[in-house]
Amino acid sequence: MAVEIRVPSVGESITEVFIGEWYVKEGDWVAADQDLVGLETDKATFDVPCPEGGTITSISKTAGETAEIDEVIAMLEPGPNPNGAGSESDGQKSAPAAQEASKSAPAPASSGSAGGHPMPAAERLAGENNIIVSQVSGSGPGGRILKEDVQRALTTGQTADISVAGARDERRVPMSPMRQTIARRLVEAQQGAALLTTFNECDMSAIKELRSEYQDYFVKKFNIKLGFMSFFVKATIDALNEFPALAAQVDGNQLIYRNYHDIGVAIGSGKGLIVPVIRSAERLSFAETEQSISDFAQRAKQNKIGLDELEGGTFTITNGGVYGSLLSTPIVNPPQSGVLGMHGIVDRPVAVDGQVVIRPMMYLALTYDHRVVDGREAVSFLVRIKQTIEDPTRLLLEV
Repeated sequence: MAVEIRVPSVGESITEVFIGEWYVKEGDWVAADQDLVGLETDKATFDVPCPEGGTITSISKTAGETAEIDEVIAMLEPGPNPNGAGSESDGQKSAPAAQEASKSAPAPASSGSAGGHPMPAAERLAGENNIIVSQVSGSGPGGRILKEDVQRALTTGQTADISVAGARDERRVPMSPMRQTIARRLVEAQQGAALLTTFNECDMSAIKELRSEYQDYFVKKFNIKLGFMSFFVKATIDALNEFPALAAQVDGNQLIYRNYHDIGVAIGSGKGLIVPVIRSAERLSFAETEQSISDFAQRAKQNKIGLDELEGGTFTITNGGVYGSLLSTPIVNPPQSGVLGMHGIVDRPVAVDGQVVIRPMMYLALTYDHRVVDGREAVSFLVRIKQTIEDPTRLLLEV
């Protein structure tokens, strides 16, 4: 009996999804739990697994289309692998390998225009690299251009003469729900709050020395590296305890103060910046904080971050330094009232005790809602973070 593949429920407020990339095509045999298609909402991306082993008989929603929750997007005919696998467990092992082999197979030779219909992920990657996607050889079903085809073209130089050929083509690529939401919320933040940014800098010498001295012990005991972010999470919580207005939120004519700290940490997911939340971060140790951040980062790459993990949050930390940023003005994540921006660590000459010395310095930026936070509080908050980062013993002694 045929099985309907439906769009799963992903949250009370979500009514439709954006069809991303299909990982299978009609006629493919797929194993139970094998990912079929990537779906996107305005908050996150996730994959839909196959409920049982069988053959995909039809796909009713193609990449780039939208579908409602519980809508049928494909049909599956249950059954064993017709290619001769001895059991379904064998198929589970062989199907992904065959799929991967088909993706990595050389693109078929052709004359004239090389590519067929491009998949959304391929279009995005081509646009980012100024490549005319229609001239990339497609290895997908019916000559469809996959993301892997664009990556292969970049590696082999297939498109070297395309981007400089003088073509004046233009493309229209639909914005994904996540990108639309990011755009809308950034505009709302600028229009709905009185945003102001204050800057400072901190000497990272003490933390770098601590990490160098105890890194091996830390890794041996907790099986994870001691990074910079856990120090900033702890320093932020310490500063929020002293200046709670930075974590307050506007609700009509009232301000909401909370006695806990749900700290959002901005992470690049490949499809947009997401901000998963570390719940009750004040209760976590350095190791638990690092483990939470590492877990978020790994699952973000796999589109496994749940919607509930992105909601809430009392304050956000973002680290543009991992991308090489020296200084920036981060934007508050509504309805929060503050966001701390970390940046790159650069050896710079600074004056210390009347002498010019070279120190690893980082610029810090605090953007805050001036409706909630006065300038004095904001500056003092950032100075407090600077003090605890430069002298992390304060975090232990709480002074």
